[in-house]
Amino acid sequence: MDFPATQPKPAADGKIIYYPPGVKEITDKITNDEVVKRLKMVVKTFMDMDQDSEDEKQQYLPLALHLASEFFLRNPNKDVRLLVACCLADIFRIYAPEAPYTSHDKLKDIFLFITRQLKGLEDTKSPQFNRYFYLLENLAWVKSYNICFELEDCNEIFIQLFRTLFSVINNSHNQKVQMHMLDLMSSIIMEGDGVTQELLDSILINLIINLNKQAFDLAKVLLKRTVQTIEPCIANFFNQVLVLGKSSVSDLSEHVFDLIQELFAIDPHLLLSVMPQLEFKLKSNDGEERLAVVRLLAKLFGSKDSDLATQNRPLWQCFLGRFNDIHVPVRLESVKFASHCLMNHPDLAKDLTEYLKVRSHDPEEAIRHDVIVTIITAGKRDLSLVNDQLLGFVRERTLDKRWRVRKEAMMGLAQLYKKYCLHAEAGKDAAEKVSWIKDKLLHIYYQNSIDDKLLVEKIFAQYLVPHNLETEERMKCLYYLYASLDPNAVKALNEMWKCQNMLRKNLPDPGKAQDFVKKFNQVLGDDEKLRSQLELLISPTCSCKQADVCVREIARKLANPKQPTNPFLEMVKFLLERIAPVHIDSEAISALVKLMNKSIEGTADDEEEGVSPDTAIRAGLELLKVLSFTHPTSFHSAETYESLLQCLRMEDDKVAEAAIQIFRNTGHKIETDLPQIRSTLIPILHQKAKRGTPHQAKQAVHCIHAVFSNKEVQLAQIFEPLSRSLNADVPEQLITPLVSLGHISMLAPDQFASPMKSVVANFIVKDLLMNDRSTGEKNGKLWSPDEEVSPEVLAKVQAIKLLVRWLLGMKNNQSKSANSTLRLLSAMLVSEGDLTEQKRISKSDMSRLRLAAGSAIMKLAQEPCYHEIITPEQFQLCALVINDECYQVRQIFAQKLHKALVKLLLPLEYMAIFALCAKDPVKERRAHARQCLLKNISIRREYIKQNPMANEKLLSLLPEYVVPYMIHLLAHDPDFTKPQDVDQLRDVKECLWFMLEVLMTKNENNSHAFMKKMSENIKLTRDAQSPDEPKANEKLYTVCDVALCVINSKSALCNADSPKDPVLPTKFFTQPEKPKPTGVLGTVNKPLSATGRRPYIRTTGSETGSSVNSELSSSAGNRSRYGSSKFLSSALYLIFSTVLASFRTGDDFISVLTYLKSVLIPSRCRNCSSSQ
Repeated sequence: MDFPATQPKPAADGKIIYYPPGVKEITDKITNDEVVKRLKMVVKTFMDMDQDSEDEKQQYLPLALHLASEFFLRNPNKDVRLLVACCLADIFRIYAPEAPYTSHDKLKDIFLFITRQLKGLEDTKSPQFNRYFYLLENLAWVKSYNICFELEDCNEIFIQLFRTLFSVINNSHNQKVQMHMLDLMSSIIMEGDGVTQELLDSILINLIINLNKQAFDLAKVLLKRTVQTIEPCIANFFNQVLVLGKSSVSDLSEHVFDLIQELFAIDPHLLLSVMPQLEFKLKSNDGEERLAVVRLLAKLFGSKDSDLATQNRPLWQCFLGRFNDIHVPVRLESVKFASHCLMNHPDLAKDLTEYLKVRSHDPEEAIRHDVIVTIITAGKRDLSLVNDQLLGFVRERTLDKRWRVRKEAMMGLAQLYKKYCLHAEAGKDAAEKVSWIKDKLLHIYYQNSIDDKLLVEKIFAQYLVPHNLETEERMKCLYYLYASLDPNAVKALNEMWKCQNMLRKNLPDPGKAQDFVKKFNQVLGDDEKLRSQLELLISPTCSCKQADVCVREIARKLANPKQPTNPFLEMVKFLLERIAPVHIDSEAISALVKLMNKSIEGTADDEEEGVSPDTAIRAGLELLKVLSFTHPTSFHSAETYESLLQCLRMEDDKVAEAAIQIFRNTGHKIETDLPQIRSTLIPILHQKAKRGTPHQAKQAVHCIHAVFSNKEVQLAQIFEPLSRSLNADVPEQLITPLVSLGHISMLAPDQFASPMKSVVANFIVKDLLMNDRSTGEKNGKLWSPDEEVSPEVLAKVQAIKLLVRWLLGMKNNQSKSANSTLRLLSAMLVSEGDLTEQKRISKSDMSRLRLAAGSAIMKLAQEPCYHEIITPEQFQLCALVINDECYQVRQIFAQKLHKALVKLLLPLEYMAIFALCAKDPVKERRAHARQCLLKNISIRREYIKQNPMANEKLLSLLPEYVVPYMIHLLAHDPDFTKPQDVDQLRDVKECLWFMLEVLMTKNENNSHAFMKKMSENIKLTRDAQSPDEPKANEKLYTVCDVALCVINSKSALCNADSPKDPVLPTKFFTQPEKPKPTGVLGTVNKPLSATGRRPYIRTTGSETGSSVNSELSSSAGNRSRYGSSKFLSSALYLIFSTVLASFRTGDDFISVLTYLKSVLIPSRCRNCSSSQ
């Protein structure tokens, strides 16, 4: 390039400065504008020059040096500084690779000056932005800053440059600006000898502290570009902080875990050397430090695109170990991580499952709670993310001991069910996977906690069958839900409806309820409109829509705007929502009936809903049957009854039976309001009572009795032809007539008791029960299925039931029919079911008849007038059925016994029968009997607590009063024949402990001493069943001794004074002869008033002893009746209590007892025998 000649100017150092053509000398003597004008021409000149222009380079070298003078570098004018910086950048480009400046200090000043000018990049709208961009571009392209590597303090320049670039970048910059910045900084990192900590900090700080997103992105790309070079520097930093604990090496030390998270997200390779350090930290002794590392790794492992778990298995396994950390917050954090991990990395679910299983049983409530949240959260995102095992953990927690955990588990499962079953968001496979949830949730209604029951009701109304659905959709949901429930869930749902119905009929009594209910009662008294709305809400005719409006209106009136949280309002809303008929009304019943009709016609979507048409019809009828109990008025429409009549005509026996029962429950207005339905229904009911199945016949008779006003006429029209047509030669045609006759005589005893007596005497007993017309199959089986039982035996079973129903209807024994019946049933038990003893009947049929006889006695015992006449011998025969050789007999009898005891229908003595279950060879039967005992004892104790009047009937309610009945029963056990036999004594001890173990679980009101006192008192009496028989009394006293030994050995509290003086049942135990009464017992032990039961008045201990001894002395010289001497009893107890402590097994105990009896008892028994 040729330049016109210019006038050279001498420089300060004497060298001549040549300016480009047209450019005059630039000095401090001219104005800033002139300086700028001249510098622009200089900039233009240097921009146009290239590295090959050697002449120009030499010519302008003094100018280049001049531009680095203090005048330019410290010029206050920013335009001047910018132009000078552009010139200097070009000078570095032109003279590269050697800079014209040899002084290190000058170079440092120049680059710091240029760096300061780069701040002008911040304002993209500035007129000078293009020059700033040119400056950046030039520096990046030439890599001018690499010259600084030769400087000792180059790090200061680089730090300033990096900070400047990160501070100026913003969202108004285009991609080129970012690229030039990256080129400039990456060249410094990659071509230098290393990155100092300060320079590294200037990069890393933008990842965690600075809020400039563009700076974050710039740092992110820079780190990615220089990963190979910068990784050792990063590793050194973390080593200093994590391993050596030198937090002073950087201001970022306190953000070390945040940095690791961000660096991992940028490029995991940046942390290749850091991960082993984290594994080391996971094993730290400091719980807080482990917690911080766990939080960090949870984010690293759980992030969506992370493959750290597969790439670094040792670290993953070490991290999983923290699920079992001793520090609770660490375990809690590990569990919380699992949710994100399941959602982002389903392939790791297998690794997590075992650890979540352990944590689902964690002693900390919060951890168990978060396990549920983790699994449910993942399941709601995508059901495929959680396997059946994980869902099983949630299922288990529905029975957790803590309410918060149970609630979370139940609500979580309900949400899954609604999403995948009700809304079918993931198809049939997903719906099938969680189909068990509905059953499980309803099973929880069996729990004792009221909170559980109320939550199940809420879940049912909001998730299983959402009440806000339209009526048809809601009923379809209910219809198919009911059809797919398991039997236990169906029972729970039925019970739930019954409870709600009872609550609608009987709101809590304000006098006994809590303060909120009292306040609500006051509000209702003051507000008539509010009261009328509540009356509408609980009325049988309230529709679902009306109920919704009433609840909202009552809540609105009770709301207080000044009180955001109103416990009173919450309580009232809760009560109203529970009693409001949100599901069932007349419209809903009509919709259900239509659905069932479609199933009958074959036009319903049964198969698509996963149930067969037959199942849908049966379930639909069962559903309607249950609702007929709880919502009877909702059925009262001709359309509904027409559909039910159609069901009556179906061939399916169970469908027809359910339809009859619905008529029975809901048809109280049919006769007056729907005469057409009445005229159609009557002949059908007559037909079912005469020729239907036994169940249909029963329901038909009860339906006629409940629905029609002229029931006597209707029942007579059934009774007379049936009673005349009885024929024992055709037993298969006897079963239904016998059922109908039995129920008719029970429902209308005044009308049919006398006619039935002749039927019973002439046909039932003489012709049917006392004759064996057919020969049973001699196959040796003890039990046969129902369909294999001979018609004759089935008829005999129904005949026994007829006898019971006839007596239950009469409820009196004036004709002594009950005595005859009891003798007949006892004879059947004695003969093991073969009443005629002709051995024509099979063993399985005999089992059926034994069960029927035992159950019949137990049924009669539920009626007080018959219980009084049941002799101890008959009671014992009935009790022994629970030890029957046939498993099914024992099982069914125990179930019937438990059912009656739980309802408090049977006298307390029948609970003693369960003691015999200790001899049952089947473990499951023994376990069932123990559960029955626990349930019965719990119910009786709770009943006594909640009913103050029960204290007057403690003899029949207090569970501990079962002890004398049990002792008497065991003393008359046919297996107990030799009081000295070790094996028999062992059996007695097992039976006693089977009952006493349950009774002695809690020492309520010093009950252990009370039971001991009862056992001692029995030894002061005789066996009322055989008072003069020494053998019987010896057995009774032996059982008492065993009982006392068991009580003494199992309880240290039994030696305390008994709080009550026990009363013994006079039916089983006599009083000592000529007792000296000392007063009347208090009301606590007052027995139930019943004919033939006199209060047992016991004398004091000393009086009893002297009275008995004197009485015995007068009759038998110095003879002492076994067990009546206080001294002898005390001696026996002392011996037993001394030796029992040294024996660990029942065999040792029995050996001692046998020895003592062989030494002590025979002589006294011989005296008793000789004197008598």
